[in-house]
Order: sequence, then C-alpha cells, then structure tokens
Amino acid sequence: MILEVAILQVKEGETAAFEATFAQAQTIIAGMPGYVNHELQRCVETPTQYILLVHWQTLAEHTIGFRQSAEYQEWKTLLHHFYDPFPTVRHYEHVF
Repeated sequence: MILEVAILQVKEGETAAFEATFAQAQTIIAGMPGYVNHELQRCVETPTQYILLVHWQTLAEHTIGFRQSAEYQEWKTLLHHFYDPFPTVRHYEHVF
C-alpha cells in the first residue's frame, strides 16, 4: 500500500470555499480504482495549510490511473485554483 502525502497551501480568505469544494471533490477520488481511504486535516498553527493523506493500493493507481483520468481533470478544475503555491506531493511506503 502507498500513502500519498500532499501539503496544500490554500489562498488567504479561501479556506471555507476550499473545504466546501473538497467535500464535493472527495467523492471523485473515493471512486477511483486502487483508492483505499483518505483524510484532510487543517494545520492548527497555520489555518490556511492542509495535509491530504490518501492510501492507494499501488503507486501506479495514483500516478497513472488517477492522474491520467478524466476524473482527475474534474478534480483539478474544482480544487487547483485554491492553491498557492502548487502542492508538493510525495509517496510513502510502510516500513514498520
């Protein structure tokens, strides 16, 4: 299993709209092949910063299956305009 970790910096004044839109967009990712689960958390010290954690069965199901899909284009349209700068995404595998 792979853990996708994305640090999301949302533009000032856009957090409420981002959260409302994410509530809609999360159904897109949840319906993708290889998706296991996800969570979105807001930083206590920096309330415009979020962390998105998504478990995938394999790396390819995220990087190819999701990112090269029509569903990703919808995800992108809904969410990407909220970020500044664009998020860094990393993938992790379980060690212990």
